[in-house]
Amino acid sequence: MKQAQMEPETVSETGKKKSGGEILTQAVSDYIKAHSREKFSLQKMADDLYVNGCYLLRAFKKHTGYTPLAYHNHVRCMEAKDLLVHTDKGISEIGEIVGFVSSAHFSHVFKKSEGCTPTEYRMNNRIYWEKNEDCQEDVS
Repeated sequence: MKQAQMEPETVSETGKKKSGGEILTQAVSDYIKAHSREKFSLQKMADDLYVNGCYLLRAFKKHTGYTPLAYHNHVRCMEAKDLLVHTDKGISEIGEIVGFVSSAHFSHVFKKSEGCTPTEYRMNNRIYWEKNEDCQEDVS
């Protein structure tokens, strides 16, 4: 008898079949990453993923420890951190690029997430990156 293969997204790393909540959590994570620069709307995301908003919120928080909004802000901050260290763009411009409407809100969310302001993060991490830039060259 031929055994049916499960689709990759429905199987966990341990080979077990994923629960509906785990599959939804991955879909929400992918959705947030793809739409991180857009205004966050739980209802729009739930509608786009064809699930109830309350269920989406509970399942995502249960599996990640984050609310979808907190994860959305985390994804934005991760992108901002890269731009702060590797570009000379202004703080306000970086906030706009990653999807924040106001630089004040960007700074507030960033500080809450990272424990320092975007300017402090840039100063502390750019120095480290520049010191180690020679070590990052390709050894071809």
